[in-house]
Amino acid sequence: MRQIAIFASGSGSNFQAIVNAVQAGTLKANIGLLVCDQPGAFVIHRAQSAGIPAFVFRAKDYENKQAFEREIQRHLEAAGVDFIVLAGYMRLIGPTLLESYGGRIVNIHPSLLPAFPGKDAVGQALEAGVKITGVTVHYVDAGMDTGEIIEQEIVRISTGETRDSLQEKIQHVEHHLYPVTLNHLFLTTGY
Repeated sequence: MRQIAIFASGSGSNFQAIVNAVQAGTLKANIGLLVCDQPGAFVIHRAQSAGIPAFVFRAKDYENKQAFEREIQRHLEAAGVDFIVLAGYMRLIGPTLLESYGGRIVNIHPSLLPAFPGKDAVGQALEAGVKITGVTVHYVDAGMDTGEIIEQEIVRISTGETRDSLQEKIQHVEHHLYPVTLNHLFLTTGY
């Protein structure tokens, strides 16, 4: 069974969806660690409630990205992690982790990549006036949301859609799609 770490920076709704899937037995994995770069993030409370250890840090406390990624790597190794799942982690993964976990890091993004990469994909979609957006699960590479696409699901944008209503629709899809995609990935690729 995969030993995963989840990286998150915010409230942790996708983190919770993954925890729920593991607890229900629909995602065949163990969550060995939460990595969080925001000491006040609600996801830390979610991890504590689920009994999942957390490594919490502030990037500004380190000399550079390489230094904090080396520290993350030590925690991943100590937890026996063999796969990284990004769930609202708002930092690009650098060479230190990519070299050690290349091909074993995935992310979920609130658009149909390659459309609307980076921050505020929901706002970008609304501003562009598109009628369809969605959710993408993809491998992580050195770019911003440029890794190979694993799975996508469409979300339709209604007339009069607000940022909040679209965000809610997207999160509903994310909370289902991510655990299902991860489980399929683990079962079919040997990860």
